[in-house]
Amino acid sequence: MKKYTYTEKKDTRSGFGAGLLEAGKKNPEVVALCADLIGSLKMDAFIKEFPERFFQIGIAEANMIGIAAGLTIGGKIPFTGTFANFSTGRVYDQIRQSVAYSDKNVKICASHAGLTLGEDGATHQILEDIGLMKMLPGMTVINTCDYNQTKAATIAIAEHEGPVYLRFGRPVIPVFTDPDQKFEIGKAWMVNEGTDVTIIATGHMVWKAIEAGEKLAELGIDAEIINIHTIKPLDEEAVLKSVKKTGCVVTCEEHNKYGGLGESVARLLSTELPTPQEFVAVNDSFGESGTPDQLMTKYGLDSVNIIEAAQKVMKRAGK
Repeated sequence: MKKYTYTEKKDTRSGFGAGLLEAGKKNPEVVALCADLIGSLKMDAFIKEFPERFFQIGIAEANMIGIAAGLTIGGKIPFTGTFANFSTGRVYDQIRQSVAYSDKNVKICASHAGLTLGEDGATHQILEDIGLMKMLPGMTVINTCDYNQTKAATIAIAEHEGPVYLRFGRPVIPVFTDPDQKFEIGKAWMVNEGTDVTIIATGHMVWKAIEAGEKLAELGIDAEIINIHTIKPLDEEAVLKSVKKTGCVVTCEEHNKYGGLGESVARLLSTELPTPQEFVAVNDSFGESGTPDQLMTKYGLDSVNIIEAAQKVMKRAGK
């Protein structure tokens, strides 16, 4: 098992803030809109540098999406910012009609996704957003794993033509990816090569998968770990190549088991390479108030669950 270490923990939303500033420096057409959550979205640095390119819309998320769509007509590249729950569920009709259907170059940037929003509770913890967004034709869906990858992804989507949903989170987590990485939309990242079981993870679950891989190695199990940061378009070649080698797969996500990464992988395998698969995801429920660690454990999203799923799927595969 390849060893990953870290010297600090940062929230992925801060990676977005840093990336937005860099994207703004690179391209004068980049603008930002926020629905009264500047601090939570870490947009302060961008606003300080480019006050004339920032629009405070207030608590009017549907209006924010409409304005962003309109700005693209004049050649602007708008980044909208609010919580993931408000970025998707609250404004789905506006995104569908004004952004996706119209193929507008809007970057929908969503913080506080999943359970790790924590104490704010179920009404703010959206676990359906990946499913909602990946079903929209032409929508690119990205879910990053740490500060550095989120920063790189934010810069990359500014250069990508077309609507994008970028999902990130609130808690501080290990920073373990390359600070100078080049983010390739639609290209999976091989975290660790292995032969016994494929573990495909996204977002905060990538570090959990690394922890599980280390424990599995102690048990004599050689896990191949893949970071799928771009859920749509899915890197089908990387998934199929890995599963052909290992013969079984575990998918891990901080999302409902319905509609997320796991279902995308299952759809691919069912048509191209039927394979035993286990899902580490929220089991069709809403969340509740609690600390991020408490919630990840209660809802079965920790390294212990990944280890158990790996052992189970290997048994199903006859290993």
